[in-house]
Amino acid sequence: MQTVRVAAGIIWRDSRFLAAKRPEGKPRAGYWEFPGGKQEPGEHIRQTLVRELREELGIACATVLHWQTLSHDYPDLRVVLHFMHVVEFSGDPLPKDGQELRWVTPEEACKLPFLPADKAVINALHYPLRGLNDF
Repeated sequence: MQTVRVAAGIIWRDSRFLAAKRPEGKPRAGYWEFPGGKQEPGEHIRQTLVRELREELGIACATVLHWQTLSHDYPDLRVVLHFMHVVEFSGDPLPKDGQELRWVTPEEACKLPFLPADKAVINALHYPLRGLNDF
């Protein structure tokens, strides 16, 4: 089974984070996810997130903090996801890949069909994030 390393950004604006809906024509279309993407060879995972958010959303990250790493097996693929909080960025996120974007609270996110690999993270966001106010 192929393994893919992915950087996923939890991009905060006040008490909401940015969710992206996978567009038609992409694998797992219609599911919501945290913006980000696949790591390129020789790239540090933080560099992956910064690059992907610039390419997909047109934003520049100022503060990116690694939070947790999880793996998930789909029938055709294993993904190793590196979740990072993005608490400072410049620019307004734009859907450059045709994805729908929405600012949501953790409670609202529970009602959206997020990718199975993201479900545990959505649940964890309901609890106060230790040190988040210190970012």
